[in-house]
Amino acid sequence: MTHRFFSHHAHGFVRVAAATPQAVVGDPVAAADSIVALAIEGDREAVDLIVFPELSLSGYAIDDLHLQDAMLSAVEAQLGRIAGDTERLRPVLVLGAALRRNGRVYNCAVVVHRGRILGVVPKSYLPNYREYYEKRWFAPGAGLANLEMAIAGQAVPFGTDLVFSATDLPDFVFHAEICEDFWAPLPPSTTGAMAGALICCNLSASNIVIGKAREREMLCASQSARAICAYVYSASGAGESTTDLAWDGQGMVHEMGELLATSDRFDLATELVVADVDVGRIRLERARTGTFNDCATAVGHPETRFRCIAFDHAPDYAHYGLRRRLHRYPFVPESPATLDEDCYEAFNIQVEGLRKRVVASGARRLVIGISGGLDSTHALLVAAKAFDRLGRPRTDILGFTMPGFATGDDTRGNAWALMRALGITGEEIDIRPAARQMLDDMAHPFAGGQPQYDVTFENVQAGLRTDYLFRLANQREGLVVGTGDLSELALGWCTYGVGDQMSHYAVNAGVPKTLIQYLIRWTIRTLQYDETTNRVLDAILATEISPELVPADSEGRIQSTEDRIGPYALHDFFLHHVARYGLAPSKVAFLAWHAWSDVSRGEWPAHFPVEARREYDLTTIARWLETFLDRFFRTSQFKRSAIPNGPKVSPRGALSPRGDWRAPSDATARIWIDDLRAALPEA
Repeated sequence: MTHRFFSHHAHGFVRVAAATPQAVVGDPVAAADSIVALAIEGDREAVDLIVFPELSLSGYAIDDLHLQDAMLSAVEAQLGRIAGDTERLRPVLVLGAALRRNGRVYNCAVVVHRGRILGVVPKSYLPNYREYYEKRWFAPGAGLANLEMAIAGQAVPFGTDLVFSATDLPDFVFHAEICEDFWAPLPPSTTGAMAGALICCNLSASNIVIGKAREREMLCASQSARAICAYVYSASGAGESTTDLAWDGQGMVHEMGELLATSDRFDLATELVVADVDVGRIRLERARTGTFNDCATAVGHPETRFRCIAFDHAPDYAHYGLRRRLHRYPFVPESPATLDEDCYEAFNIQVEGLRKRVVASGARRLVIGISGGLDSTHALLVAAKAFDRLGRPRTDILGFTMPGFATGDDTRGNAWALMRALGITGEEIDIRPAARQMLDDMAHPFAGGQPQYDVTFENVQAGLRTDYLFRLANQREGLVVGTGDLSELALGWCTYGVGDQMSHYAVNAGVPKTLIQYLIRWTIRTLQYDETTNRVLDAILATEISPELVPADSEGRIQSTEDRIGPYALHDFFLHHVARYGLAPSKVAFLAWHAWSDVSRGEWPAHFPVEARREYDLTTIARWLETFLDRFFRTSQFKRSAIPNGPKVSPRGALSPRGDWRAPSDATARIWIDDLRAALPEA
């Protein structure tokens, strides 16, 4: 574990913490003790950045004591002490302090690191309504730029035009604002983010009233999403004056709208809420979101007005784990609270897409090849619901099961059971005579009795099935519904042209294999169909994924897709991080290792069967990731460039050339595979 691969710093993560110290009323010495203690704790936990509450050195609710010279002098003296006491510690500290400058007192964020005070950011917007009286004590900082001030014997930058950037840890760039600033219509962190900050910090006091915690979380989530950043929020907690107000100590870390970590509110203990934020992912998201950069242009390029304060962070690239919840199944809804809503949306996106295509095309019938596998099952479920919504009889859905040389009795039986349960018109066409004729015409060795099961043998069967479906659609005024899914498109696991790559409407093209399994489970759990159908669906879910194109071996083992190309759970994980975010393969391997190496660690999606849970070591992950990279970048794009229409379903990504993904068909996978191999520790 000493190899650089295992360091979160090597993969674009910065460890941040929202601190909730034991507040004190007007005692900077005691406050400094608590701050230094939390800095030491943060150093032990390899934290890079700690954000403390507003006015954390004096307490917020001390009213006119903010204007006492003794108090202001003590605050400044303790800032100097904190800088000295934390000189050998790794975390950057963002502290709250009231400071004097040019005959005024400012409510400030003070950035301290390794004995240096890097800069001071005054609060822009001072609340002076309801319970707030800040303009009684402080001067507003809005508009102050290109200034300096003397503090604790150091001359330091002062103003609202500061961002702070590590010279030796890429993308560790942050900005600070204070409490009321992010309640403003245009928070300072918005321009700070457009100036280059990937992490935005909020030092807050923010007394608690009923419902305010939800409001804070909403603002943090929305600001991190809108400004495409990580947002670290720290509010005052126990120990603040309760003369007129109360405090709950809410600390949160958000990243692009997602809550990564949160504190225990109303807790008397000091606390660090720690999370690893993916600043590399944030940078990539900004690069692909043109609106973010257009907005920066529209407001006059804030980066030209900001000063970038550089500091040496000196990361050691050691293995400190990963303080971050990872989604093993990024396409699958995990939260029980939103599970039904997300599945409902996914399923109905498909239903509505197909319904509209039926109406627009004027097709009288739908034609679907039913194999008894997951993809055709789900496509048929969507088709049945679409016809129900249209008020048309399910008997106008024509399902064809087309057994070949390796079709099993179980899947064939499941196909017929499903068609009967759903009340569609089912027929069977044995493709073996036509396949034998074609193989004989081609002088294929199989036609002469030799057991040669090559790609030609497989694709003759796959192509005939699709050929039949299109001709049947011609004959019966139908529309061929595609059954292939997003995972197969990513891997090129489909027969091009006259094969399962082609259809009149690819209803599953935006849904990966892992989500299809989950959506079928959802239809069972929410009783979308009847009990007879549900029993068939259970049987289909329990069947091993197989193309059933090659006969079973001498021991009766059937052809297994996942033995051939790897687990779909891993491939869908790879697909999301490579296609949606553009992450380097070395980072994808790091994330996959943390997500998949221990079956007992982390959360699984709600209702996920215990017996289906798996774990994979780094060697296995690297093997299948290399397979994915080669198939995705080198061999399969030409199939995706010519796919039929089909609806985008997941925000995690799609592969239509008219939607999310455009790429050349003659690319190489070399640089991606080289990146992976160079980063991995030796076996």
